[in-house]
Amino acid sequence: MVEVETSTFEARSLFKDSFKILRQLYEEEELCDTMLKVGEKAIHCHRVVLAACSPYFFSMFTSGMGECYQDTVTIKDIDSYALEQIVRFAYTSKVVMTTENVQSLLYAACLLQVEVLAKACCDFMKAHLHPANCLGIRMFAEQHNRMELMKCADKHSCDNFLDVIQHDEFLQVTAGHLTAMICSSDLNIDSEEQVYEAVMKWVKHDMATRKQHVSDIFRHVRFPMLQPSYLMSAVEREEMLRQDHSCRDLIDEAKNYHLSKASKVPGLKYSIRTQPRKSCAGVLFSVGGRGASGDPFKSIEAYDLRNDRWFQIPEMSTRRRHVGVTSTLSKLYAMGGHDGSDHLNTVEMYDPHINKWTILSPMATKRRGIAVASLGGPIYAVGGLDDSACFHTVERYDIESDTWNFVAPMNTPRGGVGVAPLQGYLYAIGGNDGVASLNSCERYDPHLNKWVEICSMIKRRAGAGLAVLNGFLYAVGGFDDNAPLDSVERFDPTKNEWEMVGSMSCCRGGVGVSALGGKVYAVGGHDGGSYLNSVEAYDPILDKWAEVSSIGICRAGAGVATCDCTVTRLKDIGQISVVSCV
Repeated sequence: MVEVETSTFEARSLFKDSFKILRQLYEEEELCDTMLKVGEKAIHCHRVVLAACSPYFFSMFTSGMGECYQDTVTIKDIDSYALEQIVRFAYTSKVVMTTENVQSLLYAACLLQVEVLAKACCDFMKAHLHPANCLGIRMFAEQHNRMELMKCADKHSCDNFLDVIQHDEFLQVTAGHLTAMICSSDLNIDSEEQVYEAVMKWVKHDMATRKQHVSDIFRHVRFPMLQPSYLMSAVEREEMLRQDHSCRDLIDEAKNYHLSKASKVPGLKYSIRTQPRKSCAGVLFSVGGRGASGDPFKSIEAYDLRNDRWFQIPEMSTRRRHVGVTSTLSKLYAMGGHDGSDHLNTVEMYDPHINKWTILSPMATKRRGIAVASLGGPIYAVGGLDDSACFHTVERYDIESDTWNFVAPMNTPRGGVGVAPLQGYLYAIGGNDGVASLNSCERYDPHLNKWVEICSMIKRRAGAGLAVLNGFLYAVGGFDDNAPLDSVERFDPTKNEWEMVGSMSCCRGGVGVSALGGKVYAVGGHDGGSYLNSVEAYDPILDKWAEVSSIGICRAGAGVATCDCTVTRLKDIGQISVVSCV
């Protein structure tokens, strides 16, 4: 049998050449088999081209509808210019979009189901979002069920909230839209006062019709985050709020919150309103520590909660591992530690407003594994160790005079101790006494200058992290002698009891811990085999840990603290800073 030879020929340019002919026929109105009529405008075209481009027309011309047999098809509710542009797009695959025509094009593309054009219109609108138009675009996107565009507009208004509220569009948003905006923890603000004033501005723009929404909207304003002076001088005197029972309750909640912070009201009920928004929750700093090389670091990484990212700030003047770090009065303090050769008693302070470290007066005692915390103004440096002993000594630093003095020592020597202030007391938990890891705990009363024992932890912990959140102490990770821990326990001062809570995803000894934005963060540490750069956050409502963005360098023995500053205040990020002396 003779084998038949075959060959496939493909004219690659044929479809393009054919469409050039179709376009020519369209422009010259030749061989057209339908006319689209919209208003006074008549567009002669070819059904097959429309059907190939638009599922709407495909269905119209192939499903036996009346339009199949009509020479003229009337199109309603579409702008004539937009329809003409879409028909031309069917022949040319091109359309000119402008800020003036894109909305009518998107509306027509959605109605005629030309999805590729609708997506292009959305992309164009996303690229041209502005504080002056993002709210209107968001409303338009919602009307046409363009969810991706709506999310982008929401994010833009959230990112640029302070600019958005200056434009007229803000005053025209619905109560529901305003509520959706201000309930977000991602709202980019400098202070909660800005949210309060924006809502008040919106309500007073049309008081007669908007007063009915006052209680529903204001419950999403975080009154406890308002400064006490502003709360009393501006908010409490606002007659509109005084006349609304729900708003009065919100103001009372804020007062109780501030009294609770001053240890005047116990048992405060915490809610989303008692948590700051991410942009003004503060900045988490991871300071010093060491990695696999064994050499201590002098580098510092800062965490941007709102954008879940870490970035570097100027280094300390000295390398420090097992360093004590705390924050007070919007400044960051690093004390003691070990520089790889010697134990340290030196102290330095970072001011985020000027992006600079300043050397302060040294402590009396050189030590590593020290824990530091601010209580009622002064800073306390507690415990620690050197190569020969663990310490029970406590030094107190007066910020104003830049001087140190000793206060009452702890009852037990504690190296690698965890320290935190809570309700007017300073708590010291765990550590190592030179023989073994400890589960014992004690607290310091600054008025009596006395330490007293409290309930012991369930686990022995040295090198654990300690944080305060919502009136509880959280003891995180650490070492039970040489074994790193993944367990976490919580102390309730009203009951003098510890209880276990959700464990971390991995063991972390020498972990840095701090509270930020309503969660407890565990940064780095050592898992028994390697140094870690992973970071996880504990949600007390869910009783679960979740991973967040990792730090740039594996660190254990770093000091971690949250400073009351904003990311935008950190100037000249990444630039080398000059170190000055007092």
